[in-house]
Amino acid sequence: MSISKTLFLLFFIIQLQGSNVFCQQKKMTKEELAKQAEEAIIDGNKGLYEKSLVKSRILLNNAIANKDDYYTAKAYNNIASVFFEMNDIDNALLFFEKALSFAQKTNRNDIKNSIHNNLGNLYYFNKGAYKKGISHYLKSISYIDKKDTHEIALTKINIIWAYFASGEYDQGFPYLSYVNQYYKPEKKDKTNTIVVYTLNGMYYTHNKDFEKAEDYFKKAIELGIKEDEKLDLRFAYQEYIQFFCQTDNYKKAYETLRLYNNVVDQLNQIEKEKTVNLAGMNLHVDEYKRQIDKIGTEYKMKQQLLEMEQSRNKRVVSLMLLIFIIVFILLYFYYQNNKLKQENKLNDIQRKIQLNMINASIDGQESERKKIATFLHDNISAMLSSAGLHLNAFLKHNEIQSEEIIKTKEILKTAHDKVRDLSHELLPTLLVRFGLLYAIEDLCEKNSNSLIHFEFSSNIPIKKRYTEKFEIRIYFILSELFNNIIKHSQADKAIIILNETDGKLNISIRDNGKGFDTSKFNITEGFGLNRIRARIKKLKGTFSIKSKPDEGTVTKIKIPFPNK
Repeated sequence: MSISKTLFLLFFIIQLQGSNVFCQQKKMTKEELAKQAEEAIIDGNKGLYEKSLVKSRILLNNAIANKDDYYTAKAYNNIASVFFEMNDIDNALLFFEKALSFAQKTNRNDIKNSIHNNLGNLYYFNKGAYKKGISHYLKSISYIDKKDTHEIALTKINIIWAYFASGEYDQGFPYLSYVNQYYKPEKKDKTNTIVVYTLNGMYYTHNKDFEKAEDYFKKAIELGIKEDEKLDLRFAYQEYIQFFCQTDNYKKAYETLRLYNNVVDQLNQIEKEKTVNLAGMNLHVDEYKRQIDKIGTEYKMKQQLLEMEQSRNKRVVSLMLLIFIIVFILLYFYYQNNKLKQENKLNDIQRKIQLNMINASIDGQESERKKIATFLHDNISAMLSSAGLHLNAFLKHNEIQSEEIIKTKEILKTAHDKVRDLSHELLPTLLVRFGLLYAIEDLCEKNSNSLIHFEFSSNIPIKKRYTEKFEIRIYFILSELFNNIIKHSQADKAIIILNETDGKLNISIRDNGKGFDTSKFNITEGFGLNRIRARIKKLKGTFSIKSKPDEGTVTKIKIPFPNK
């Protein structure tokens, strides 16, 4: 019987016996899982791949049964490592990724470090994906204990390799500086010292420092021959050949190439022996993979059945809880609804009281304005005018030019002008005599200056009159809005438009000022608009403001005409 058939039969018997034994035994303890994992790793390191795979499968089965994510990840990681050593890269990548998915569920950094390092090796050495390899190496370092400088140095060597292979020497140099310090002098392991010497040779060759580069290559080759490290020696010869090519020393390059080929031949012979030993295993790798997948599938099915059972058991409790929650929510909303109604009623009463107070205040102010304006105009202003006339008549008849009399005359004139202005401000004469439209036109002219211009437009005949009370209220509403524009808008132009439609007076005021965000500003509270809103509401009108930052503001008012 051939060696391959014998190995296959042996592997099949071991698999069968392992399955039977496992089915009969109870779940492994943590200690037993740890021992099984250690034995699987040792067998893999010795090249006993069949034994390692069998032990890893048993470990996987028990770890999944115990719901132990750490040892599940460890089992998948070892299985992937064996496939990696067998040069089955696709299966190795598949199981490394499975291992990582379970490792992420744990708080164990050692397994995360190992898996990321293995993935880095796979992507760099086997797939030539330098960026992905470096990414996994960096993640690996993040999980290494900072005190474990040896492990950090090993991973940084791989990072240097990947950076140099992709031509990014400057990116790799900081890591090279670290490992130079770590492996200086040769007191660490000789194998990695060979690699470090070779990497230094590569770096100085790239920087055209050929003297240093050659010195490092010679040290690497000398130590490689001494320690009989063929893999690292092959790497050193390969880069040394590149060095000679760059220095145009083709004779030395050819001599080194012969040495390189000798090492490669020896490594190929070792690889052939390894391939023969693995020939039997390659026949049943797919079967092993199916068994591994079956373990995961069976576990998932058991988990699904258990979850279905638990789900059924929870349904009654969930239903009762849902009914309770619904009843509670209904009662809560019923209570909140009643509470809200009561609060709304109270708020309505408060608003009405506040509105009545504002309206009473406005009515009182308008009444007082009218009384004071009338008193100032008809009495004080008249008396000051009369005093001025008498004084002028006295001066005309007596021809006395006294400084005190002249000052008195000026004081009387100033007092008369101020009383007249105050009277017009309290109740504009133009409004009383000629009506609202004349008064608004005059208001625009008075408020216009070099900083802002108020423009008035209306399709209503300018001589149109309304009730006195209506005109006074509209006038003071507009007066307050004008003040707001002047104080707050930073506009240089404002337009007021009046027209009549459907028995209503429509007022539109638009400015080109800075505007504001109405969603972030309570227009009922700002700029004294409470009084304006109250005035309009008393007139049974509507009031709206539209504004956006840097787009100005538009105010619209609609007020029905009063019954005459």
